[in-house]
Amino acid sequence: MPGAPEARADRRGGATASAYPAYVAGKLAGAVVSLFAVLVTSFFLFRIIPGDPVKAMTHGMPTSAEQLATLRRQFGLDLPMWRQFTDYCAGALTGDLGMSYQFRAPVGELIAQKLPATLLLTGVAVVIYSALGLWLGTRSAWRHGGTGDRLHTGVALTLWSVPSFWLGLLLIITFSVGVGPIPGMFPTGGMESGDETGVSYVLDVAHHMVLPVLTLVAVGYAQTLLVMRSSLLDEMGSDYLTTARAKGLRDDAVRRRHAVPNALLPTVTMVFINLGHVAAGSILVETVFSWPGLGGLFYQALSVPDLPLVQGLFVVFAGAMILMNLLADLLYPMLDPRVGR
Repeated sequence: MPGAPEARADRRGGATASAYPAYVAGKLAGAVVSLFAVLVTSFFLFRIIPGDPVKAMTHGMPTSAEQLATLRRQFGLDLPMWRQFTDYCAGALTGDLGMSYQFRAPVGELIAQKLPATLLLTGVAVVIYSALGLWLGTRSAWRHGGTGDRLHTGVALTLWSVPSFWLGLLLIITFSVGVGPIPGMFPTGGMESGDETGVSYVLDVAHHMVLPVLTLVAVGYAQTLLVMRSSLLDEMGSDYLTTARAKGLRDDAVRRRHAVPNALLPTVTMVFINLGHVAAGSILVETVFSWPGLGGLFYQALSVPDLPLVQGLFVVFAGAMILMNLLADLLYPMLDPRVGR
């Protein structure tokens, strides 16, 4: 019968199945629009930075007007702005991000050279502080008001408000230079000593990573903890948790099987945004610790300004964030089927 429960269930299932492709198409269209906005922003934003990149390339050496004009023509800076923009967009869509002014090398190659160091540093940090923040945030919310909750929340709020570069400098002073009875135990910067191979090289890189990873973890775990704690507290008064307890489920099972999955949506968004930061790295932390990654490369490019390199890095950073947000949106219906309907 058309009004039977089975028929209604079939209609709901069919409606959900047809709604999800439309949901995915909408998110993909939004990502494409966002990426185009990034291309437009990256082109015009960095052209308001004061400074002449052609004069910066000469490093203050005496240069005639004819030589400067030749350099501008060589790098396409003598073309009308609309022509530069169309050439830039056409190149970006085909993977050609241009030629760096200061390094005289393709931007794509420079990014590929520095990307592994950034992925190593920020990837390790994101995995550690996401797991730590989720675990401590869940425990703090489930036992809110207790001593542990107040302690974790107070420490998290303090670390979240601390600038990462200031914390990095403080760690360098304390554990690299040494303060009082604390000896200098870690390098002040860089990724390697340069004279190690094999297992010794791996240990050397890990030794150099301790302080920058600790800086990123200290700030990142605080944000994850506070978001997870807030989301779980919103769920704790829900009727379905009371029903689960009335069925005889233990408190740990209620938290793990019912409360935490429903509190994960805001935290999943933040975790995926943090994964987007893996490609972007941390400009301030990499600069403070002289880490040879994309963050330090961006700082170098911005100081010239090296427009093709700055634009290329900006597109990579923003593109990684857009991709991670898209993946988070596509994951939502798996965590909460109501999202994709």
